[in-house]
Amino acid sequence: MKKTYKIEVDCAACAEKMQDAIKATAGVKDAVLSFMTLKVKVEFEEGADPDQVMREALKNCKKIEDDMEIIL
Repeated sequence: MKKTYKIEVDCAACAEKMQDAIKATAGVKDAVLSFMTLKVKVEFEEGADPDQVMREALKNCKKIEDDMEIIL
């Protein structure tokens, strides 16, 4: 399953770190974050709960950039 989420991030370097943090989250198969469009496309592993996975991804991202947001 693939889903697209709006994000709020202030710089391209931070966006790259956020992409890596999302990719490293359990349940995420792949993620592509675009700083230009302020969106992230996430492909979930089969059987994963997207809402739960994205809440965890947001926690991982906030460890890097506290004011970053993923609009769930």
